[in-house]
Amino acid sequence: MPYYGTSPSTAFSSLPTRQEFSGDGSTTTFTLNNTVSSEQDIVVSVDGVVQEPTGAYTVPDGVTLTFTAAPSSNSGNNIFVMFFGRTFETVTPAAENKGNFKAGGLFRTNAQSLTSDLTILATENANATGTLSVASGVTLTIESGGRLVVL
Repeated sequence: MPYYGTSPSTAFSSLPTRQEFSGDGSTTTFTLNNTVSSEQDIVVSVDGVVQEPTGAYTVPDGVTLTFTAAPSSNSGNNIFVMFFGRTFETVTPAAENKGNFKAGGLFRTNAQSLTSDLTILATENANATGTLSVASGVTLTIESGGRLVVL
């Protein structure tokens, strides 16, 4: 699907279900594959025992899982992290797509002059409110089937 402005973020991608680590009896920090906003966004299990958030571990920067004591050394992956959620990216529309509102949204304002070439496609409807001027050398094209209403 086409879009204007910045490429869409991956904010709506699927969440990971889990991540695994192997304790070695001395390492206390592990890097998470995804950012979390707090310790409550994950469940951590060491050797099958669920750990207490902020008591047994913290995630001070959102990606570094930090244990208060090094998890035991065990054969294979003995640390499991289950993700409940993660910090999402913010989707910010391009300035020209935000709209300008005043009086708490009661009034929407728009520019009065078109300063770059624009085509309204046959499958589109467009509107402008108030005086609309097209700058010298700028082309406004409305394809057959497209509509422009100036109020």
